[in-house]
Amino acid sequence: MPRPKLEVADIFRAHGPAYRKAHAGHLNLPQLQVMSAVETCRTAVLGGHVAACTKCDHQHIAYNSCRNRHCPK
Repeated sequence: MPRPKLEVADIFRAHGPAYRKAHAGHLNLPQLQVMSAVETCRTAVLGGHVAACTKCDHQHIAYNSCRNRHCPK
């Protein structure tokens, strides 16, 4: 299945800081934590591992998930 062109994390990364600023005082800590977790999910920030083929030496980097239960990944 092909990757969707737009994901929730993309929206949070693009508009999250402005949204948090505009709604300061109206978002509680768990909501802010979920936004932060989704923004960093499957990025180098959380680390990852290299999957390599032993036959052709092709390598693929797989980044770690945030493991937050609200994350759509």
